[in-house]
Amino acid sequence: MPMFERQGASGYKEGLSNTRAFDEHFGHPHQSFATIHVAGTNGKGSVSHTLASILQECGYVVGLYTSPHLVDFRERIRINGRPISEDYVVEFVEHERSFFEPLHPSFFEVTTALAFKYFSDKHVDIAVVEVGLGGRMDCTNIISPIVSVITNISFDHTQFLGETLDKIAGEKAGIIKKGTPVVIGENHSLTRPVFEAKAKKMNAPIIFAEDEPEVISAQPTEDGGMHYETHHVGSLDGDLGGIYQQKNLNTVLHTLKVIENLGYLNFSGRECIELRNGVNKVCSNTGLMGRWQTIQQKPHVVCDTGHNVGGWEYLRRQLAMVKCEKMHIVFGMVNDKDIDSVLEMLPKQAIYYFTKAETKRALNEQSVRLLAVNHGISGNCYPSVYEAYRAAMEQAGENDFVFVGGSSYVVGDFLKTCV
Repeated sequence: MPMFERQGASGYKEGLSNTRAFDEHFGHPHQSFATIHVAGTNGKGSVSHTLASILQECGYVVGLYTSPHLVDFRERIRINGRPISEDYVVEFVEHERSFFEPLHPSFFEVTTALAFKYFSDKHVDIAVVEVGLGGRMDCTNIISPIVSVITNISFDHTQFLGETLDKIAGEKAGIIKKGTPVVIGENHSLTRPVFEAKAKKMNAPIIFAEDEPEVISAQPTEDGGMHYETHHVGSLDGDLGGIYQQKNLNTVLHTLKVIENLGYLNFSGRECIELRNGVNKVCSNTGLMGRWQTIQQKPHVVCDTGHNVGGWEYLRRQLAMVKCEKMHIVFGMVNDKDIDSVLEMLPKQAIYYFTKAETKRALNEQSVRLLAVNHGISGNCYPSVYEAYRAAMEQAGENDFVFVGGSSYVVGDFLKTCV
């Protein structure tokens, strides 16, 4: 099947006709459980997993549908953190291929149908559904959520979503439904009017999370997580690393207010044990990986899936905060990103190991190295992430820092072959 993650543009199918055909065929499975819909350029994975973790701590049976996967396809479809079984996937394909093969669906269309049917068959109470790409024409956009969330807008997938922030925002705003509250994580002068106009048209209550920040401060902790001070729930400790998690948590807390007002939750007082546990156990509750994830100490090894300009705005600041003797960076990107803008943000003093992931979309490591020279960065090339990481570890001292990233696929290969 056409697969965007593997093929890029040729694997992307716009339109909802196949999704509606699947939905009709399976008897509208998404209507049997409540949903939360999460879109955005960056942060939607962290927000989705954190919401799922908190709801799970509150006693709900929680479905979680996200993309892409890093190691195992089954990461995309989980219930209370447990991946969908291999048997269910195999039986779904065997029983339904005679129906869906004539439709010539994309990989993501079939996977979305599989997720919704699985959640219905397993009687989840609520599902957190992450948009695959964009929003308006994404095949997750047949659901009628209790709340919609748009984390932020920056430049990514411009060949599909538009070359300007307001056009990209227009595509993301496509998930705003009639009368359904929407939480906007981050403000921008070009995107705010787009969201306000769509919310007004749909008579949807709109909340801009940055207008009244719930998170007062955030500090990285020694174990790789974050410590937060908040207005209404006091101190929180989160296991997700990365300074960008402050904005994600602020978005989550505002979304929880909406869900609480709808009667799904009751966080009375400052104890909020379920909330605290949910924020503190996102990784163990949901299996999330690759968000400023600490792999080991001495040398300190971290990987992160940040792969576009918006993500690297934060990673640049995070890397500048690292205290070490030498910094080693295993780096690769795919061929449809703004690599020059990312390269300009990379620390010049680091030692680089240019590589490529095992995907047809990967930019050749030699090409990355040549582009990097134009930005005052030099390093050696390695044909695989495994070889690049092995070389970095051979050269790194125990007081050094090793970072692996530039692409979700680089991180995926790293977690599969090196950890």
